[in-house]
Amino acid sequence: MPIYAYKCGSCGHAKDVLQKISDAPLTVCPACGAESFSKQLTAAGFQLKGSGWYATDFKNSGSAPAKPAATDGAAAAAPAAAAPAPAAAPASAPSGAAAS
Repeated sequence: MPIYAYKCGSCGHAKDVLQKISDAPLTVCPACGAESFSKQLTAAGFQLKGSGWYATDFKNSGSAPAKPAATDGAAAAAPAAAAPAPAAAPASAPSGAAAS
């Protein structure tokens, strides 16, 4: 059974209620008695239990390196050849030479 979040428009009282999907929504606030108790739009919360694929297949996913998807050896070498070579550093005078 789903849990629905309700909030009163008059007093601001909020409550989570376990209801069947077929149950009528609550309208009377349990705190103040006003008929402004409405269902809130919330994200669904659930927990996966058991020993299914989600618990076993992705438990250690960060430890194994990913394999490359390329099957052609030339395709893997192409990006390295297309990269520009680093610029050469300017030549400096030897430390023992005197400047004239």
